[in-house]
Amino acid sequence: MGLSQDRDKAELRERVWTALDAASAVEDDTAHGRIPAFHGAETAAHRLADLPAWHAAKIVKVVPDTPQEPVRALALSQGKTVYMAVPRLAAAAPFYVLDPARLTVSPAVAANRRQVPNLTTAVDVDQLAPVDVVVLGSVAVDRTGARIGKGAGYSDIEAALLTEAGLISERTVIVTTVHRLQVVDQVPTEAHDVKVDVIVTPEEVIMCPGPRTPARIRWEDLPEDKIAAIPALALRRAQRG
Repeated sequence: MGLSQDRDKAELRERVWTALDAASAVEDDTAHGRIPAFHGAETAAHRLADLPAWHAAKIVKVVPDTPQEPVRALALSQGKTVYMAVPRLAAAAPFYVLDPARLTVSPAVAANRRQVPNLTTAVDVDQLAPVDVVVLGSVAVDRTGARIGKGAGYSDIEAALLTEAGLISERTVIVTTVHRLQVVDQVPTEAHDVKVDVIVTPEEVIMCPGPRTPARIRWEDLPEDKIAAIPALALRRAQRG
């Protein structure tokens, strides 16, 4: 990543976090350093659930972030299978599968990321089925679908792993749920940044222009310590030779 692009992203994150704090728009003491747990996350989840793509979806992948917990709960309550990444992709089997037919607790409990490891085992990518809808968390997003998270890049890597396995395709709908203050005029992006098809706030649904570029693992952009910390990446690089 270029230093200028890195600086622009960092400045945008700070502006959005500061705006959210000034508006008392988050559940936590501060939005800074996080995917913001914004007020209205449950309303946004229900607005998302009105979309035709959601109605048709059988399998949804949802990030483990707190503001997307209502999305996970709603999906499970509607009989949808939920895929959720192991935090930081820090396990050899990097994805949890929540099958609503096998749950022994309520969807609201199962949607809590701290409860998930007690309810199911993690699996590798080759044990997953194609995904119908992907729901991402964001710090900022613009109306073209460009988005950034808090800077760790895990959502981009998850999308790349699933795309290269044929589990995310051009038919998969990628969504982010955010507060209206997180929708900005322009988000600086790079080739590895995943764009979204739909932005959902508590107040509106924003359809982004397409098509989006398929995600892939961009080895040239990944530092050695990042590859070493993510077993799924380390294994795939070893297989590449």
